Amino acid sequence: MTRRRFLSACTAAAFAALALAAGPAAAQDKVRIGWALSKTGPNAGGTATTQTPNYQLWVKEVNAAGGLKLGSRRVPIEVVEYDDRSSSEEAVRAIERLITQDKVDFVLPPWGTALNLAVGPTFHKHGYPQLALTAVTDRAADLAKRWPNAFFFLGMGSQYAEGLMAQLETLRKQGRIGNTIAIVSVADGFGIDLSNAARKAVEKHGFKLVYDKTYPLGTQDMAPILSEVKALAPDVFVAFSYPPDTLTLTDQARIAGLNPKVFYTGVGTAFPVYKQRFGANADGVMGIGGVHFDSPAIQDYFKRHQASEGREPDRWASAITYAGLQAFQQAIERVGKVDRAAVIAELKKGSFDTIVGPMKLDTQLYSNLWLVGQWQDGEFHAIAPGDRAGARKAVVPKPAWKN
Repeated sequence: MTRRRFLSACTAAAFAALALAAGPAAAQDKVRIGWALSKTGPNAGGTATTQTPNYQLWVKEVNAAGGLKLGSRRVPIEVVEYDDRSSSEEAVRAIERLITQDKVDFVLPPWGTALNLAVGPTFHKHGYPQLALTAVTDRAADLAKRWPNAFFFLGMGSQYAEGLMAQLETLRKQGRIGNTIAIVSVADGFGIDLSNAARKAVEKHGFKLVYDKTYPLGTQDMAPILSEVKALAPDVFVAFSYPPDTLTLTDQARIAGLNPKVFYTGVGTAFPVYKQRFGANADGVMGIGGVHFDSPAIQDYFKRHQASEGREPDRWASAITYAGLQAFQQAIERVGKVDRAAVIAELKKGSFDTIVGPMKLDTQLYSNLWLVGQWQDGEFHAIAPGDRAGARKAVVPKPAWKN
């Protein structure tokens, strides 16, 4: 054997020996999951209530069990996170950074409709599954066709608008409310989608829309709007609002003495802070979402969330967010490895056991949702769809505001 051939053979043998020795060690020893959430800016309150605690709880529980099960092994989750500052542009940059620079295995989505729609093309470009856990949009079905990697867990605006108007029609037939509705909405993705859908549903169900106005994101003085609404004395007041304005609208409606038979506000109504801030005045207020609070699975989830995070979850999107993470985990573990295309395929075809019951993402959408909830005796219970197990009867008219 020549010297060159001898050295080549030795080198090959050495590499083979290293490969054999490194076999088990070379196997994936962790799953890196990244996210960019709104730690600052106007979305921070919603993020801190609904998304951050559930991401943290899920990672904590998975790692406490030994990690994600990949084949015959369990590997822990390692988190890489950024603050998107409630900015769509910053969210896109952060997601791009997580994928291209940090090389994370999976990315969890930001909070809210606008940011989820903004980062959708980035998830799609890189072939990462996007779990749009807190996005409500009537574009969901079309976006799912455009982005075959995207999954929408909170449904479409038309679902919530129809659920609300169907509930109101039932109340009208019972003689508990009249025919007039006032609508205000935040000029952001969520408010635009919901108000557009609500206008159609109002007409469909034969109600009279006596007031319809949008307000800019970040508006703090709602008194002029509420004064105009009060002068019209509608039977129903509906606000498709985000958390800061949900609290402001309720507070200023109480001060102004605006007390219609139905008082409905948007995102934030189901938050624990709503009950903490308004106490007995929360009772009777309706809002988007709800939970079947008497469900043992939901009660256990609330206890675990409280014990882990030191606070209660909200009564709508928190449970859906956690359930979505359960579905995501089951999809990864069924695939048995970090294979994003295979995980996307499993999410499309699988059925998953979650705290909200069996979850299927038909056409990449989850649709078995609670659409309307109401604070009753200190708890935000689901009231619509009214024919679904666990639904409570609506309390109407809403009790008068207390000083």
